[in-house]
Amino acid sequence: MRRGFSLLWEPRVLTDVIAPTAVVTIRDFFSLRRAWPDDLPGSDGDALVVAGLDGCLDSLSEQDAVAWLESDLKSAVLSFQEHYEGQAALILWLPSGRTRIGMDLADEEYFWRLGARRDGARLPLGRCLWGGAEADVARILASEEKDPDFDGDACVGLHHPRIS
Repeated sequence: MRRGFSLLWEPRVLTDVIAPTAVVTIRDFFSLRRAWPDDLPGSDGDALVVAGLDGCLDSLSEQDAVAWLESDLKSAVLSFQEHYEGQAALILWLPSGRTRIGMDLADEEYFWRLGARRDGARLPLGRCLWGGAEADVARILASEEKDPDFDGDACVGLHHPRIS
């Protein structure tokens, strides 16, 4: 996870990447965009971990969340990638990701489950963040098993090498 764009939800993997006190808020992430730092706080200077995306998505209406993901967040992610020339990792920390991120098996599209109060509505996370390049998304696995379950507890996040 020293390059690309990841969604991570496993605490023990997070602490391997960064000290929890060095995780930045989504608000700070947007502020950093004005002047990206030379050294990043995670993974020996090669990663930035951002928390708070889940709260943003939960506080917006479905339509506003889609618009915000496709314009504001994606623009900030692209700015990060451009500044670091694809040689740094941007990791979004989503502690509820294991239960909130899913994939429709029929079309292999990733989605974010909105709260129960919204009748099981889903945001098209893959389309919004990866512009439909979901085929390039890889699952991050952390397991001691020889053949870990890709859909089980071994899956601790999702990784995309570069979005465009």
